[in-house]
Amino acid sequence: MAFDSNVKIGVLGGGQLGRMMIQSAIDFNLDIHVLDPDPNAPCKDISTSFTNGVLTDYDTVMSFGADKELLTIEIENVNTQALKDLQSQGKKVFPQPEIIELIQNKLHQKQFYAKHGIPTAPFQEVANAEEVRAKKDSLPFVNKLATGGYDGRGVQVIRNEKALEKAFDALGFVEEMVDFEKELAVIVARNEAGEMRTFPTVEMVFHPEHNLVEYLFSPAEINADVEQEAQQLAKTVIEKLDMVGLLAIEMFLTKEGKLLVNEVAPRTHNSGHQTIEGNVTSQFEQHLRAILNWPLGDTSTLWPSAMVNLLGDDGFIGDAKYEGMSEVLSKAGVHVHLYGKKITKPFRKMGHITVSDQDMNELREKVNFVKSTLKVKA
Repeated sequence: MAFDSNVKIGVLGGGQLGRMMIQSAIDFNLDIHVLDPDPNAPCKDISTSFTNGVLTDYDTVMSFGADKELLTIEIENVNTQALKDLQSQGKKVFPQPEIIELIQNKLHQKQFYAKHGIPTAPFQEVANAEEVRAKKDSLPFVNKLATGGYDGRGVQVIRNEKALEKAFDALGFVEEMVDFEKELAVIVARNEAGEMRTFPTVEMVFHPEHNLVEYLFSPAEINADVEQEAQQLAKTVIEKLDMVGLLAIEMFLTKEGKLLVNEVAPRTHNSGHQTIEGNVTSQFEQHLRAILNWPLGDTSTLWPSAMVNLLGDDGFIGDAKYEGMSEVLSKAGVHVHLYGKKITKPFRKMGHITVSDQDMNELREKVNFVKSTLKVKA
């Protein structure tokens, strides 16, 4: 666990998650080298070096990783065979390639939960749209693709027989609709030494149409027993995976008080952005500590906080213009994070706002103010 800031770290993915990881890495004099297919990726101008290339291309990933000592990801859609081969050459790769591969496939995720006794909503595998339609007696249900879904894509609710017409015509599963009270998330970190730390549970509110987190509150308003159970469930999942790194676990809290794992992400996550201002250690610093096998940081809450995703407004494409920014900046406890994206389009993640306040009612009022005031147009 010796501290060494001279490790050459390669990150697959150069989006906003990588950008915020680099901002934490700077505090430790760490050099972060980035691979991303977008020549104008958010990490481009702040990484130690930037390589423009396709994350799913074997040769590109092998070439990128050749001179790196440690490789990590900020998105799951990467070439895992290349990462396995780099690992066999002696490179450290965290999270481990086989875990990334498992999580890339939502069906395999569900099968993993079932195999290891991890509570999750009942599901049935389907090979194509015809098999989805054959499950009409189970309506309503959620139809999910095994692969290819990200940021809400590849997931749809099928409420009635007419909606079966839009069933995904590919391998996936149908999942029982969960009558949930709240959607929660816990982020857990684990290093090579086996040390684990969880962040306090957060409560998420999703955009009604686009299945993206619209805003969240931390800590979640749940009782102590549920909090303890959620923390333990997160530790169980990362231990069963035997994973090194940071894992975000999305959960449903049912109206009967049961916790069900929805899905996981083996990386920094939208549900942890508020940790930058709201916790002693941010999720981005914790990810670096975990993959470097450093002691994990204190995850205690400093004060109640909320995170509001700043999405491009519907109907606008072009150079981003931020309306209401001065009004938002005039509020105490508001911190703005823009992601370096010049062009806006409908529902594109352009940034996020963290709001902090010791009073939960004041916090909610500020969140509503930010949501109604700050707009991204073109």
